[in-house]
Amino acid sequence: MPAVKNVLIVGSGLAGAGAAIHLASAGVAVDLVEIEPQVTALGSGITLQGNALRELDRLGVWGRARQRGYPFDVTGIRAPDPYGTVLFEIPDAKTGGPDYPAVMGMSRPELACILHDRADEVGVKIRYGTTFTELRQDDTGVAVTFSDESASRYDLVIGADGIRSWTRRALGIDLETKSVGMGIWRSFGPRPAGVTRTDLYYGGPSYIAGYCPTGEDSLYAYIVEDAQDRSTLTPEQQLAVMRDLSQAYHGPWDEIRETLTDPSRVNYTWFETHLLAPPWNRGRVVLIGDAAHTCPPTIAQGGAQALEDAAVLTELLITHDAVDQNLWDEFHARRVDRAKTVVDASNQLAAWQLAHEQGDIPGLMRTIAMLVSRPA
Repeated sequence: MPAVKNVLIVGSGLAGAGAAIHLASAGVAVDLVEIEPQVTALGSGITLQGNALRELDRLGVWGRARQRGYPFDVTGIRAPDPYGTVLFEIPDAKTGGPDYPAVMGMSRPELACILHDRADEVGVKIRYGTTFTELRQDDTGVAVTFSDESASRYDLVIGADGIRSWTRRALGIDLETKSVGMGIWRSFGPRPAGVTRTDLYYGGPSYIAGYCPTGEDSLYAYIVEDAQDRSTLTPEQQLAVMRDLSQAYHGPWDEIRETLTDPSRVNYTWFETHLLAPPWNRGRVVLIGDAAHTCPPTIAQGGAQALEDAAVLTELLITHDAVDQNLWDEFHARRVDRAKTVVDASNQLAAWQLAHEQGDIPGLMRTIAMLVSRPA
């Protein structure tokens, strides 16, 4: 019998939706609250490596995701010259094993809809436009009051509400989220026929310019610059800045630039990082995903680590017969060092780029591939 009969999950991103699906599939009653009024996902596209695809399969959505995404097995490195010259090609490690592509790009909103549909199928009760206002816990459960003035009691609360987690703040956890010194422009648009993988351009006026196919007819493109306050720019000005920065990059970028015409498809965020020291739980409230650890997307592992958090936590809740210290010790043993390695490596690669140093990038990527190839 699972260690829990009913669970509240706060936040419906990858970590929250993943945890909800796993638990409900095992017969646990799950309430999922999402402060946004509807299914939403920040950003344009997401790069999912093999270990993330393996987790999507465990959630029962791999087939649907595969139909909507764009898989590939090689990453190209191009020069910021007038031709976008291909310098070399890197075979991507199949970190999910031989049954999955090495990498797949897809639209973040489409992935969110797939996961929410699956959660609904397995019986998760999702409440949009709602969050909690108070958590009161004792040795056997957590009493929760919600923003709509309703109340309920749960065996466990999972805070999966992102980088600026309200659950984390409600627990009194002081965790500083820091900028790593970079900002990223992202856009979403049509995929030129010649874009069949991710290509990265290092150098030029920006640190990186790249793109990732997200479907047969779509891609997301991105440019990484020094972190700046871009909040005062109008959408039209943001579009103009991204187009201007892209002028230094050629090859497929020449086609992509011509499609950069819709200001609503451009967004700008900073690369930020934090890592919560263990324990990630306070009694019967636990943090997972970006609420516990976040990193710049330099090695494209943020989504995978959120899904792995959900998988490991729910596996333990389903196979243990009590929410006790043994469960928490095993959870932290399996997740903290792995997440820390990913966060540290992501930050190291960002630091090399800021310093205009290459460092041992192949060695760093091999280390990460070896780590994440092993199931969480």
